[in-house]
Amino acid sequence: MPTFAYTTTRNAPPAGTIQALDRQGALRTLLDRGIRPVEVSPVSRASRIGASSESGTGGGSVSKADVAMMVRELSTALSAGLPLVVALRTMVGQGRSKGQRRAVEHIIAQVENGKSLGDAMASWGKPFNDLIISMTRAGEAAGRLPEVLGQAANLLDRDAKVRQSIASATLYPAFLAVLSIAAIFVVVVKIVPGLMKPFQGSNRELPFMTQALMSVSDAFVASWWILLIVMLAGGFIFANWYKSAEGRHTFDRTLLRLPLLGPLLRDVAVARFTRTLATLVAAGLPLLQALRVTRGTLGNRAMERVIDTVSEKVTQGRTLADPLERSGYFPPMLVQVVSLGERSGRLEEMLHQAATAFEARVENSIKVFTTVLPLALVLVMSSVIMFIVVAILMAMLDSQDALLKGM
Repeated sequence: MPTFAYTTTRNAPPAGTIQALDRQGALRTLLDRGIRPVEVSPVSRASRIGASSESGTGGGSVSKADVAMMVRELSTALSAGLPLVVALRTMVGQGRSKGQRRAVEHIIAQVENGKSLGDAMASWGKPFNDLIISMTRAGEAAGRLPEVLGQAANLLDRDAKVRQSIASATLYPAFLAVLSIAAIFVVVVKIVPGLMKPFQGSNRELPFMTQALMSVSDAFVASWWILLIVMLAGGFIFANWYKSAEGRHTFDRTLLRLPLLGPLLRDVAVARFTRTLATLVAAGLPLLQALRVTRGTLGNRAMERVIDTVSEKVTQGRTLADPLERSGYFPPMLVQVVSLGERSGRLEEMLHQAATAFEARVENSIKVFTTVLPLALVLVMSSVIMFIVVAILMAMLDSQDALLKGM
């Protein structure tokens, strides 16, 4: 069946497409839907293929923050009583980036062609992930789309806030680490050789610390390009290993075992798991489907494998609390809350309460991380500088002792 593109204002990009036997049929269908087009023109097959390809690649131009804002605006418009297509068209009319407009226009066209909102989002692709699509479909099935979209927007906002907090928490330590490494490199390569030059021609045996410092300095000066090649090769090998399923799992599991970073990452994953699962259950998704969707939001392959195991056990008729406890990754408090929620039939309410508690725990973990890590980096840098200073002083004192004995 031929496809026709239509516009609602002059000199505007197409507002959508519609399939009909001819142009008059397309015009009648649009008028029956309450749409008064200014122009209706046929779309060639090549243009449709190009548009489809463009929409598939254009999804990346919409950020997660944009999606959260769009979902919240759509929830507000639907709650005000606007029909879905009218609400979407209202969003197009607001000041948006090109990627946002293209995404919304694509969704409008799909909805007008008979698709549900969830299927229309899925046809666009990223950044409409499984979480948003599943919640949208659940809201449509339950007749609670405005409410469920509001819950999805809240969840996206919370996740964005946590990501921003983690990024802010790691920015200063990362800057301090880079600055420390650069300072030590300059000292070892530029300053130490000049200070050690008077002692290199001596026949006396220098102290062990001085010999070690001079060996490191000579290695950096003479073989820096070898070290650079080794670092690049190591980075390439690590990147390929990290891309593999087993490599990513091993790396993420190791991160969870680190003394300072591990607890923070685990608290973030647990808080995200609890809040997402609570929101999905509240939206009306079955527990197994909610677990599968939640799995993709954790950001840690080790935790994702745990959720796979939990889903398998739940499929076999086990309770949710039992496999969570056996995994060893989830705190006892969450296990007790889930167990109590399952026994009392108030799982959604108990998960929301636990999520609030764990999100507060994440904030405390971030504060601890931002306090302790810079101090640890300063301590490490101070230790290295102290080693360099002591090694140089020991060489000077040894030379002075030899000079006094010669007199």
